[in-house]
Amino acid sequence: MTDPCNIAASLPRLAREQPDRVAMRCPDGAGRYTRELTYAQLDARSDAIAAGLGAYRIGRGSRTVVMVRPTPEFFLLMFALFKAGAVPVLVDPGIDRRALKQCLDEAEPEAFIGIPLAQFARRVLGWAKSAKKIVTVGPRWAWGGTTLAKIEARGSGAGPQLADTAPDDVAGILFTSGSTGVPKGVVYRHRHFVAQIELLRNAFGLQPGGVDLPTFPPFALFDPALGLTSVIPDMDPTRPASADPDKLHAAIARFGVTQLFGSPALMKVLADHGAPLPTVQRVTSAGAPVPPDTVAKIRTLLPEGAQFWTPYGATECLPVAVIEGRELESTRAATEAGAGTCVGRAVSPNEVRIIRIVDAPIADWNDVDEVPDGEVGEITVAGPTATDTYFRRDAATRIAKIREALPDGGERIVHRMGDVGWFDGEGRLWFCGRKTQRVETADGPLYTEQVEPVFNTHPQVRRTALVGVGEPGRQTPVLCYELQPGVGVDRARLEADLRAIGARHPHTARIARFLPHPGFPVDIRHNAKIGRETLAAWAAAQKEPHA
Repeated sequence: MTDPCNIAASLPRLAREQPDRVAMRCPDGAGRYTRELTYAQLDARSDAIAAGLGAYRIGRGSRTVVMVRPTPEFFLLMFALFKAGAVPVLVDPGIDRRALKQCLDEAEPEAFIGIPLAQFARRVLGWAKSAKKIVTVGPRWAWGGTTLAKIEARGSGAGPQLADTAPDDVAGILFTSGSTGVPKGVVYRHRHFVAQIELLRNAFGLQPGGVDLPTFPPFALFDPALGLTSVIPDMDPTRPASADPDKLHAAIARFGVTQLFGSPALMKVLADHGAPLPTVQRVTSAGAPVPPDTVAKIRTLLPEGAQFWTPYGATECLPVAVIEGRELESTRAATEAGAGTCVGRAVSPNEVRIIRIVDAPIADWNDVDEVPDGEVGEITVAGPTATDTYFRRDAATRIAKIREALPDGGERIVHRMGDVGWFDGEGRLWFCGRKTQRVETADGPLYTEQVEPVFNTHPQVRRTALVGVGEPGRQTPVLCYELQPGVGVDRARLEADLRAIGARHPHTARIARFLPHPGFPVDIRHNAKIGRETLAAWAAAQKEPHA
C-alpha cells in the first residue's frame, strides 16, 4: 500500500527511523534555544493535534487561516492540518491591513487559528467573519472558541493520523506578497508540495542529516520531509534587513548549521557583517536578484567547496531555474553591461519557454508566439510544481494560465511568470524584470533588470529603480536612486556621472532624468522587491529641476 500524496507522509517513517533526531529548534522569547521537537515528538504531537482538530470539526477540506509565529506550535499545526487533509491559508501578516482583510474575506475560511494578537485583530478589524471554528495558540481570553492546548489534549492517544489525500486535492492556499498588486491566493494541490520536495532535493543535492537555518519560516516546512533539522533564527522574519547578524552567527556556530536560506536583504546583512561561515556548505537566496557584490562577499565567507545558489521562481511555481554563485559571478560583467540577470538553467523536468510579450489573456498554447533565443519575451513554465489556479480570482487565473494540449491526448497548465527574459546560446535564462514594470517609450521598451545594474556600478549609489512617467508608448524613463548610507554628494556631479555611465550603452543612453529617493518601498516578504509602481507615482509628482 502506497502512502497518500501528502507532504506529511514522510513524518511517520522518519519518526520510526530516527525518533530522537531533532527536527527543529526554536528560540524562546528571551532568544534562548530552549524549545525543540524530535521527529518522534513532531509526528506524535501533530497526530494528536490532527485528531483534536477533527473532533472540533476542522478536517478534510476545511479552509483554515493560520496566524502563528514561527514557534514549535506553528510547525505542529501545519503538519497536523496536512495530516487532517485540511487546507491551511497563509497570508503575510505584515501586508497592508486593507489588503490583508481582503485576502481573508476572499479565502472565506471556516476556521481561524492564531495567537492572541491575531485573534484580537480578527475581532476588532472584522477579519475572516466566515470562520466559526476559533483556536487560540495561547490564552483564550474573550474571543470564544478553544485553545491549541485543549485541541492537543483532546486528540491525545488517538494514534496515527494521515488522510488519504489524492494528488489533485487542495493542500493549501498561499497568498503572494502583493509586491505588484493585491495579493492573490495561490491554490496548492498535494502534488505541488510533493513535487517541490523532489525538485529541491535534486536541484541542490540535499541529503538527510543536514542542519538548516531558514530565515523565511515557511521554507522550514520542507525540512522534515528532506530529513533536515531546522534551526529557526531569532529574528523578525518580516524584516530580514534588520536581522542581528551576531544572533544569526551564534545559532550557526552553536548548532553547526550546514545550510541557510535567506532573501537578498538577509544576505546583505551577513555580507556586511563579514564574519566567516565555516560550517555552512550551502547558501540559497531568493525573492529578488541578489546584488553581485553580495554574492561575491558571501562566497568569500564560505569554506572551500561550499555553494551559493540563487533559485528563480515564484509562489505560483518554485523552483523554475537555478544558478550557482561561481557561474553567477562569471556573468556579472554582462549584467552590468545591460544583459539582465542570469538565473541559470531550468530545473528538470520543468519546461521553460519565452513568448511574445502581450498583456491580454492567452487561453490556448496554439495561440502563443514563441520568440527565438536572444530575444526578450515573457517567461513561461510548465512542470510538476506549476500551480493551475488562483482561489476565486478567475480574471487573474485567465491572465496567468495557458492550457496546452499534449500528444497523448491530455493537457497541462503553462504558467505565465509575469516576468520578461531571454535565453542565451548556452540554454541559460536571463531575467530582465517584471512585465508590468517595463517602461514603454516612443523608442521601444526598457526593462528594469537591463537598466538598473548598469547604474548600480556607481560607488556612491546603493541601488536604482527604473520607472516610467506618462502614457505607455510615450513614457519618459526616470531613474530613481538611493545613496549608500552616510554618503553626502553633489547631486549635479553625481547625476552627470550617471549620465556618463548610461551613455556607454544604447538602451540606457535614453535616460535623461534622475531622482534621488530617501528609501525605496519594498515588499514585506523579502524586503527586496522594489515597489516601482509606488515609485512611478512619486516620480510623476516631482517637479522638473530648473535649468
